[in-house]
Amino acid sequence: MNPLDFLIPVAHAQAAGAPAAPSMMSTLLFPVILIAIMYFLMIRPQMKRQKEHKAMLDKLAKGDEVITSGGIAGTVVGLSDAFITVEVASSVQLRVQKGAIASVLPKGTLKSA
Repeated sequence: MNPLDFLIPVAHAQAAGAPAAPSMMSTLLFPVILIAIMYFLMIRPQMKRQKEHKAMLDKLAKGDEVITSGGIAGTVVGLSDAFITVEVASSVQLRVQKGAIASVLPKGTLKSA
């Protein structure tokens, strides 16, 4: 007797027939469910965030206090279609792309800091 017989059970031949093939419905169901899960967990929330960011950029006005994606905080002093002029200190103005604005701060946040 081989010592591995105690660890690995010996396979016994079964009199059963060939295994049944999976149906076409169950074969296609798994990828469809996977795509649906990916849509609801990844694609839909990202589209919602993009929509909210675009709405925030459309509502920007002079005097709003913003933070750029680079971490620069300042007050909006000029607007154009693609660029925004942000004043970070007295007489120091930066021109950044509109998409680089990460968030709008409540009024008075920069003065209190």
